[in-house]
Amino acid sequence: MDSIRISTAQNIDIDYEIAGLGERIAARCIDLAIFVFIAIITLVVMGAAAMATSGNGALVILFVFIAIFAFYDLVCEITMDGQTLGKKVLKIKVISIDGTQPTFGQYIFRWLFRMIDFGFPFGWGVVALVSVVVTEKHQRLGDILAKTTLIKTKPRTAFESVPFSFNIPDEYEPKFKEVLHLNDRDIELVHDVLTGYYQTGNANLIYTMAAKIKEHIVATVPEGMNELQFLETVLKDYNHLTASMTV
Repeated sequence: MDSIRISTAQNIDIDYEIAGLGERIAARCIDLAIFVFIAIITLVVMGAAAMATSGNGALVILFVFIAIFAFYDLVCEITMDGQTLGKKVLKIKVISIDGTQPTFGQYIFRWLFRMIDFGFPFGWGVVALVSVVVTEKHQRLGDILAKTTLIKTKPRTAFESVPFSFNIPDEYEPKFKEVLHLNDRDIELVHDVLTGYYQTGNANLIYTMAAKIKEHIVATVPEGMNELQFLETVLKDYNHLTASMTV
């Protein structure tokens, strides 16, 4: 599977799977289905408005619908962290090629070139189809110019299927109470690194993450505990301690 490496704020590199043509088309179809539904409602409302206002109200409603259709992708991606409703259902999102959150300008580039990529007024155009298939990072023309692509946000491995699942017994005794110096974002990153390791076998992620966590919480690691076991224990300890505090 094609992937893109994203460097987090903690300088940890994590690989994400790039969304393929199938996910893109499915997300687009969901978005278009939403607009078909809205269009039907719009026609009904326009008919009622035409009878009540001699056509002026219907014209206003039509312009509102066109504006929503034209700006839907741009507004959604800016306000929904790179997703439209269709992308959210398919668990894919827009990301910059360098791994950072896309800028407003990048979102604008993607939006401006939708007419060329998709054609008017609905559907996928030949340009987008060919571009996504032949480019290394599965980019349509707007993505290439904006230096963005789409990644899958759902982990390849189900969370419950990996060895560090949070099924922790009540009698569990934490080994590192210092994990309370971490926050939810730190723990989420540890989880992502472990997930990435079990998917790819890239041990470098484990060594780098473990070193940074040890430095941050200043914990004494028991002899014989390796970096993988340390990170798994950190997850268990954090989950157990924070759960106890909320009871």
